[in-house]
Amino acid sequence: MPPSNSWSESIERFRRRAGRLHADTGSASLEFLTVGLLMLVPLVYLVLAVSAIQAGSLGVEGAARHAARVAVLTADDPRAAVERAVHVSLDDYGITAGEASVTLDCDPGCREPGARVRVDVVARVALPLVPELPGLEQVGSVTVQGTATQTVSRFAGAGS
Repeated sequence: MPPSNSWSESIERFRRRAGRLHADTGSASLEFLTVGLLMLVPLVYLVLAVSAIQAGSLGVEGAARHAARVAVLTADDPRAAVERAVHVSLDDYGITAGEASVTLDCDPGCREPGARVRVDVVARVALPLVPELPGLEQVGSVTVQGTATQTVSRFAGAGS
């Protein structure tokens, strides 16, 4: 019994559809590259931005800790020594020290035995690949803050 006409038409339609599927050969790699690039570029920028912010956070935290330690050990007025310590520490992390602000708080006094010395360092970290144009300073940077507290030794000033 020969196949019916509708049966052979169905088989022919199936072959045409299968033929169209073979026409897409090779487009998957192009789609993968296009979508991959579109998703990879923002992901790489996100990693760079988070890395810059993390490095800035570590820099100001280290600068505050170093400055508080210097303030506790300095025999004279600690303000100049704290400023120098913060500038050196921030330079190590590539942060412009002129853009940072330093606050020194001594309770009750910076040389009193048992006094608590607190140093706050605030700086702005520039995001990568943001051009330095007027008005983009606030948008293209992130403020990071570090705080450290040290206690003046109860034997401070006893030897002098």
